[in-house]
Amino acid sequence: MEIHGKVLVVEDNDTNRQFLNEYVEAIGHTPVLAENGLRALQLMRSERPDVVLLDMMMPEMNGDEVLELMKADPALRDIPVVMISAVNEADTVVSCIQKGADDYLTKPFNSNLLKARISGCLAKKLLIDEREHYRRELEAYNLTLEDRVREQVREISLAQMATIFAIAKIAESRDEDTGEHLERMREYAKIVAEELSKLKKYEDLIDSTFVVNLYSASPLHDIGKVGIPDRILLKPGKLTPEEFDIVKLHPTIGAETLRGIQEQYPGNKFVNMGIEIAESHHEKWDGSGYPKRLAGEEIPLVGRIIALGDVYDALVTQRCYKRAFLHEEARGIILDGRGRHFDPDIVDIFAALEDRFLEIRRTFQDRPKKVIV
Repeated sequence: MEIHGKVLVVEDNDTNRQFLNEYVEAIGHTPVLAENGLRALQLMRSERPDVVLLDMMMPEMNGDEVLELMKADPALRDIPVVMISAVNEADTVVSCIQKGADDYLTKPFNSNLLKARISGCLAKKLLIDEREHYRRELEAYNLTLEDRVREQVREISLAQMATIFAIAKIAESRDEDTGEHLERMREYAKIVAEELSKLKKYEDLIDSTFVVNLYSASPLHDIGKVGIPDRILLKPGKLTPEEFDIVKLHPTIGAETLRGIQEQYPGNKFVNMGIEIAESHHEKWDGSGYPKRLAGEEIPLVGRIIALGDVYDALVTQRCYKRAFLHEEARGIILDGRGRHFDPDIVDIFAALEDRFLEIRRTFQDRPKKVIV
C-alpha cells in the first residue's frame, strides 16, 4: 500500500529547497517548505508534518539544534526526521541517530534513496499514529469503564446503605416512640462533623469520607437493642436498677453483632465506624458512662458526636413516660453537660448550630402522640 503524507523540507539553500519541493511533490506527497530552523519549528506545530527532511548546516540554528528541540518537545518528538548534509562521515551519522534522527542522507541527492527514506519514515509515522490512536481509544475506554464501575459501586453502596438503614429502622421500630429518630440522628451527626472539620484540631481526622460514613453508620447506634427484651425496652414506667443494667448491655450487643460482619470485611471503614458508634455512644466525657467507662478523648470521636445528638433528640422527643422538652430546656441541659457528659468542642458546635438542629427537628417530625402531662 502506497502511503502519502506531508513532508516538511528544511533547507536554507534556495536551489536545494526548490529541488526537494518538486521531487516530494512528484512522488505524490505534500511538501511544506522552511528556509531555516526557527521557521521549521513553527511549521511543525501548525502544519503537523508526517516527515521532516532536515538540513544539517544552516545559519542561526543548525539541524542538530532543531533535532534536539524536537526530541525535547512531547508534541514533536514522534515526527520522523531524515538528516541531510554534504558531510558523509560515520561520526556525524552516529551522532544524529543517537540524538533521535531516523535516517541520514548526503548531498547530492540520490532520488531512489531519497524516495526510500521518505517512504520508510512515512510507514513509521503511520505506525506511531495508529499506536497513539489506540492508546487514546484505550484511555477513553478505561475512563468510561472507570465511570461505569464507579457508578455501579455507587449504586451498590447506596443499596447497601439503604439496606443497613432499613435493618436499623426495623430494630428501632420495636419502640414506636422513636419515630423519625434515625433520620434526625444522621442529620445531627453530619452537621456537627462538617463544622468540627473546620477546626484545626480535627482537620486531619475529619474528611468527606469520614462525614459520609458517619452519616450512613449513625443509624446503627442502637442496633444492639434487638437483644433487649420487650418487657424492658417497652416498659412505660421507670426501670428498676436490674432492668437498667440489662438495657446498658445494648452497646456491647450492637458492637459484637457488627464485629461479626467485620470478620468478613476486615479493614472496612464503614463497619469499623459502626462498631465504634454502637459501643461508645453512651460513654461520658467525665468517665461515668457505659459500657467501658471511657473518659475524654479515649472515647472515639464518632461516639462523642452521636452522644450529643442522641441525648438532644431524646430530650425534645415525647416518650410514653415523659413529655417532649422545649428546645430551650434541652439546650440548657446540653450546655450544663459540657465537660461532664459531653465533649466541650461538640457542645460549642451545638450552641453555634442550634438553629440547624431545630430545622432538622422540624423537617423530620414524628407522628402526633397523646400529650403527656
